[in-house]
Amino acid sequence: MKKNINQINKEATITVVLYIFYFCWWYYFAYIYKWNNNDFVFGLPSWFFYSCVLGLVVINFLVFIAVKLFFKDIDLD
Repeated sequence: MKKNINQINKEATITVVLYIFYFCWWYYFAYIYKWNNNDFVFGLPSWFFYSCVLGLVVINFLVFIAVKLFFKDIDLD
């Protein structure tokens, strides 16, 4: 049982760290990074592309890697 609790805590910590990273990424590119108003990427404003589109791709890749490397199937009984 103790081993399951340690695994659950590790997975929860990884999940929270990834969420905080994603929020910081999104906030930085949406509000802090200074863009030229005429910058567009694939027809989208640069701030939107980097904060929402690229950020989503990056976090999906990181979550995939985290699940493959650190998450394990455990019996909850």
